[in-house]
Amino acid sequence: MSSMPARFAKPAPRRMLSLLCLGLSALPGVACALPASPADPARLILANFGADAPEPAPDPAGSSGFPDGAGSIAEGKSADGKDISARRWALFGQTTFTAMTTTGFRHPYAGDHSLPVNDLRETWDASLYLGVRPWRGGEIWATGEVDQGFGVGNTLGLAGYASGEAYKLGAAHPYTRLQRLYLRQTFALGGDKTVVEAAANQMPGTQTANRLVITVGKFGVADVFDTNRYAHDPRGDFLNWTLIDSGAFDYAGDPWGFSYGAAGELVLGPWTVRAGLFDMTDTPGGMAPVTDFSFYQVVGEVEHRHSLRGHAGAIRGALWMNHGRLGRYTDAIAWGAANASVPDVAQVQFAAHTRIGGYINAEQELTGNLGAFLRLSAADGRYAVFDFTDVDRSVSAGLSLAGKGWGRAADTVALGVVANAASRAARAYFAAGGLGLLIGDGALPHAGTEMIVEASYSWHPITPVSVTFDAQAIANPAYNRDRGPVGVLGLRIHAAF
Repeated sequence: MSSMPARFAKPAPRRMLSLLCLGLSALPGVACALPASPADPARLILANFGADAPEPAPDPAGSSGFPDGAGSIAEGKSADGKDISARRWALFGQTTFTAMTTTGFRHPYAGDHSLPVNDLRETWDASLYLGVRPWRGGEIWATGEVDQGFGVGNTLGLAGYASGEAYKLGAAHPYTRLQRLYLRQTFALGGDKTVVEAAANQMPGTQTANRLVITVGKFGVADVFDTNRYAHDPRGDFLNWTLIDSGAFDYAGDPWGFSYGAAGELVLGPWTVRAGLFDMTDTPGGMAPVTDFSFYQVVGEVEHRHSLRGHAGAIRGALWMNHGRLGRYTDAIAWGAANASVPDVAQVQFAAHTRIGGYINAEQELTGNLGAFLRLSAADGRYAVFDFTDVDRSVSAGLSLAGKGWGRAADTVALGVVANAASRAARAYFAAGGLGLLIGDGALPHAGTEMIVEASYSWHPITPVSVTFDAQAIANPAYNRDRGPVGVLGLRIHAAF
């Protein structure tokens, strides 16, 4: 770090910064200007390590979209005038209970990964978020969690699985895990400052409109990428996996959705550019990501925030790439035929391949109480999914209405719809009896698009507690027109401090 001030203080780098600033100013809504003093560019960096300069913090709307908030400390005052920059640590917590059941439905046959009839299950978790400020601009956060319970069907039977609170690995008795442990560093790059209040994964302070945020350690890909104000938090909004995330985004993660990696976010006025590198597991649905990046994912995302008639909105576009010994469906089918067995993609991970996908993610406030969202996603369907769920193409959309109109401003009514599809190669694999991460009925003679509708009402009896009543209707579960339609009824109780 000692060479950084000299490097930024030299005239040549300053000319480079000036050219960069000139180019950035050409972007719509971006204003960029360097300080007059040649030493000031260095002070922008040094400010984050204790020098006497304004302090940054990420904007929840413009940088790290961690589900429980994101930000960084800075000098500033809270809305009530209290100094919020002196806090060295923070502690937050939450607990969530869900109960969910499937209804009766048509099921002429079943496989090892089929959804069962009239299956009642529950899940429970409790999390503690501990944050410390080792230096100015830096934050270290750890999330410890206790988990217990099973999802309906033991988290099997649906490509668009019904509960984001159910992990791929269930347990009858509570167990503990360290889900997150990461360092986040924010560098101020100028612009107007605003106050950021404290929250889980967010230290209080002020933030600049332009900033660079680096996150390194163990955290979720979905903490940073594919965020959405109306559909991203299974503890607060929708429950279905393919409503809270882009269905075809096969993001790296263990069965709980976390990985090791690094992400960078460059926020410039209404624009944010994100990039990340993450470890994947080395087998489909593996227990833990590798640590040598022999299987890895690269993600890039661009976000633009806007206002339409005074109502905030955002649109995000991303491309991602998974690289490693990925199994191809056609190879698995050939292996099954040669061995008089059902196909198995885990048996054909012979050579390194690259799987590419992308998504578009939009959110828009329509009125002061009503918001809408839309997601489109697709991936290369020749290869088996590795870490998320068995979806190659997905479209989802929905509405979220706050209850101010009926005197319950904290309550929310939400409605979402999803259409998930599998590639031709994937359908042939499932028809031959192959098993995916979540689905596999032993046969698929009549394939169709999996269609899902989810409706919920979230009631807030007191400030830290919410009770959500949820219902989902699913046609062609696991792409199988011979089974279903099925109903899934759910109850969620959530509290946070």
